[in-house]
Amino acid sequence: MTKQITYTQEVLRKLIHLSSLWMVASLGILPRTWNVCLFAALLFIQVMIEYGYYKKWPFLVATYGRFFSRMLREGETGETFRLSGAPYVIAAALMVALLFERSVSMVALSTMLIGDTCAALIGRRFGRHKINEGRKSIEGAIAFWVSSAVVLAFFVFFYSQPPAFSIMGIFGMTVAMLAEIYEKQIRIDDNFSIPLAMGISLSLARFLPIS
Repeated sequence: MTKQITYTQEVLRKLIHLSSLWMVASLGILPRTWNVCLFAALLFIQVMIEYGYYKKWPFLVATYGRFFSRMLREGETGETFRLSGAPYVIAAALMVALLFERSVSMVALSTMLIGDTCAALIGRRFGRHKINEGRKSIEGAIAFWVSSAVVLAFFVFFYSQPPAFSIMGIFGMTVAMLAEIYEKQIRIDDNFSIPLAMGISLSLARFLPIS
């Protein structure tokens, strides 16, 4: 049986996940080129930190290891070098900055950060009805969808988005929810599949014949 981190460590891990919302603000404020350079630099730094920790560089064992070792999942602490979730989150921010226009990239990244957090915490605490061979739960899936709907409603209201944006957003977050549930089957990390589903769906909103 795969060893799980404690629920307290899961909460701390997801709080770090949510702290990445600063990147959403960056997408809304800074020019695209600046964001691409910033996220690319942060991705390189994070990968080097994790590689150094894996190679047991003393400074990183004493610093990074002291604060984050208990939050790492079993697969992130094995004999084979494997990245934690952090580089994937930064890479996802880089991806949306490159692929999508400003408002779409902000919604796509926010959906991943908030929806995934709610799904994990609610699913692990209250998930009683298991799906996908017990890997996920209906409760977690509902938490993802509802929190994603709140994210979408926020951007629609405060950024005055048209009805087509809402329609494609609902479609996108439904696809994203399925991608999160069946992450193992589709073999795409949900840090990528969720913002991709939202970003592509919202980008297609302009083609709907709805004003």
